[in-house]
Amino acid sequence: MEDKCSECGECCKLFLINLTEAEYKSKEFKTQFDEFDFIGDFNLAEECGANILEQDSYGGCIYLENGKCSIHQQRPESCKEFFCTSKDEKYKDMIQEINKVKKN
Repeated sequence: MEDKCSECGECCKLFLINLTEAEYKSKEFKTQFDEFDFIGDFNLAEECGANILEQDSYGGCIYLENGKCSIHQQRPESCKEFFCTSKDEKYKDMIQEINKVKKN
């Protein structure tokens, strides 16, 4: 079975989205630190969280609109890699969190 996004939007509401160095330096995505100066040293940006996508007032990704990803075709690498149907052990805890929310 191939992993496929169900487009439920729960991962976008529950987790912070970290940009890769290339994504951060492209300035294509809004980050939490956009109102401050751009940090050229990616290690420092990562250390202080400047490479995290901006969140809305509810703590979800700002690109989530009406429960759907508004940038799905150009979404960050971390979003492309994660599927709530994944059997990869590194996503186990995240998938459990999503499933808890879906049950409620």
